[in-house]
Parts: sequence; C-alpha cells; structure tokens
Amino acid sequence: MAERGGMTVREAGRKGGRATKTRHGPEFYQTIGRKGGETTKSRHGPRFYERIGRKGGQRVRQLVARGRRAS
Repeated sequence: MAERGGMTVREAGRKGGRATKTRHGPEFYQTIGRKGGETTKSRHGPRFYERIGRKGGQRVRQLVARGRRAS
C-alpha cells in the first residue's frame, strides 16, 4: 500500500475519528445512532430485527459448539 506524507490510511482514519470524538463528544454519537436506528426501523420494520436477532443467536450457538469441540 502506498503511503503519502508518512501516514497510512488506517492511521489517518484513527486520527480523524479521534478529532471527531474530541470536537463533538459522546452526545453526537448517541444522536446519530438513534437517528440510524429510527431510520432502519421505519425502512425495515420489526420483522427485520427478529431475523437479525435469530441469525445472531444461531451464530453464537455455532461458536459455543465449536469451542466445546476444541476443548
């Protein structure tokens, strides 16, 4: 990966994220998270959350089973 100015893309992203955090504070992230959640809810409805919750539960079961087999 090419570097410009001695900073990688990862380092630049981290620096920008920290600057945003310092400038806006935790309330900023709470507000944009709430807006995103409300938008997702209005676009996809409650069944969407049921589906992704079920998928998450299945994945956890798979990981637990894999861990038990490994030990």
